[in-house]
Amino acid sequence: MNPSTDLTFAFAAFLLAGLAVKFWLATRQVRYVASHRGTVPAAFAATVSLPAHQRAADYTVAKSRVGLLETAWGTAVLLGWTLLGGLDALNHALVSGLGTGMAQQLALLAAFAVISGLLELPFSLYQTFVVEERFGFNKITFQLWLGDLVKTSLLGAAIGLPIAALILWLMGAAGSWWWLWAWGVWIGFNLLLLVVYPTFIAPMFNKFQPLEDETLKARVTALMQRCGFAAKGLFVMDGSKRSAHANAYFTGFGAAKRVVFYDTLLSKLSPGEVDAVLAHELGHFKHKHIVKRIVAMFAFSLAGFALLGWLASRTWFYTGLGVRPNLDGPNDAVALLLFMLAIPVFTYFISPVMAQFSRKHEFEADAYAAAQTSGRDLGTALLKLYEDNASTLTPDPVYVKFYYSHPPASERLARLGAAA
Repeated sequence: MNPSTDLTFAFAAFLLAGLAVKFWLATRQVRYVASHRGTVPAAFAATVSLPAHQRAADYTVAKSRVGLLETAWGTAVLLGWTLLGGLDALNHALVSGLGTGMAQQLALLAAFAVISGLLELPFSLYQTFVVEERFGFNKITFQLWLGDLVKTSLLGAAIGLPIAALILWLMGAAGSWWWLWAWGVWIGFNLLLLVVYPTFIAPMFNKFQPLEDETLKARVTALMQRCGFAAKGLFVMDGSKRSAHANAYFTGFGAAKRVVFYDTLLSKLSPGEVDAVLAHELGHFKHKHIVKRIVAMFAFSLAGFALLGWLASRTWFYTGLGVRPNLDGPNDAVALLLFMLAIPVFTYFISPVMAQFSRKHEFEADAYAAAQTSGRDLGTALLKLYEDNASTLTPDPVYVKFYYSHPPASERLARLGAAA
């Protein structure tokens, strides 16, 4: 048996199988939503108008069709990077120009990120300025979009390149257990980001004003005290300058935790509904969902680094994925990129398991919110958010099981009604 050939066939088989399943699921979703477009489900007939239901169906179908094209394009690009030799050509071109060493490896990571970003750019533009614009969600100007792109790119380089350089150095200098040290660096970086992001990074893109509505502030503060939760502050974010979508979230870690409301959310919900939405988010903390997800992410990343530590020293790992390893220099950056490209292909089929856990957490948070506030207020708030965000009320059940991190409206509201 040839490990290199075996890896090539396995990669191609998983890639094609994943592509087939993605297309099957997406076409199921489009057909199912379109076939139920003409009638509002009986459970929502009294609260959702037919035009709103049809708008949500059309929005879902439009996004799904763009997603089909993006999936096909992404698969072609992935093949181009790997088995068709794109990453190999880029790597050896940079070796010819820069020689082997840290500069060449960082240049490879940077060049890969820039080229990948450019290849994905048309879909981002189309989604924002055509699909979102068509359904009235887009509020961002091209100048602001371009400014966001520049700031994101500069931040990515300023933060990502030093971390990448440290991991690459560990790969070359820390011996066979380098992956454990690299995992420690990765953990530390992510924990630091939880503290730094809300205070320094997020304000680069949006304005965060303290919540000024004293009545709402008193209600929210009382709810948080009743639930045993403390936050550094209550803020309103100017989400409306980019999108009409509404949301609320917690961010930060430890003493840096803060509650953030989109201005679009506060304009659409009543005070009781805001309480219920906030209580849902508090439910995630009460049930330790955030901690569980962080621990799970760290566990998976440890397994990933350990696997990479083993694969990086195997020649067949490179040749099996279309790359000729450097014979007179390090291959650490190539190993990182190949691993990031290949792992999603092999792990795609565990998506339903992760989605199931996420939906379970959402049900638990809903139940907590209904116990702390009003299940009726939560139900009406959710219905407003589903309608305002044009979330379809009739998704394909199989598509839901595979992808949905949040239960569909019918399941959530039925569960809340049964509890009441």
